[in-house]
Amino acid sequence: RARVIVAVAVVGTLVGGVLVVRQMGAPGYGIESAPRAERPECERAASRYPGRLAGQALTFTGRPGVAVWGDGVIVLRCGLTPPAPTVDPCANVNGVDWVFRDGRSKGGKKVVITYGRNPAVEVAVSDDV
Repeated sequence: RARVIVAVAVVGTLVGGVLVVRQMGAPGYGIESAPRAERPECERAASRYPGRLAGQALTFTGRPGVAVWGDGVIVLRCGLTPPAPTVDPCANVNGVDWVFRDGRSKGGKKVVITYGRNPAVEVAVSDDV
């Protein structure tokens, strides 16, 4: 009987370990929702996310306002506070103003945030794209 209990405990521990490792390797692991991610504007935006972006498939993370394409090479977070007026580089793409976030662009990722939209949307794109 003691051997059965030990065997069950070992199997349970192994299964738990596998689940933790799988979750840690999931796209979007460690990415937190923005403070206002549950706003209706973010829900509407999420309903229009493209299934593929730059050749990468969309993965929903289960976190409000967060979408990931590929293995985290593109990460979108909706629900951020809009940036204040800035002298940072900006661009208009299809009628949406974007500000390049030099201070948040590191580790091989470039980060942009919408300007003039509330809540704001932030997109981080890996140099691998």
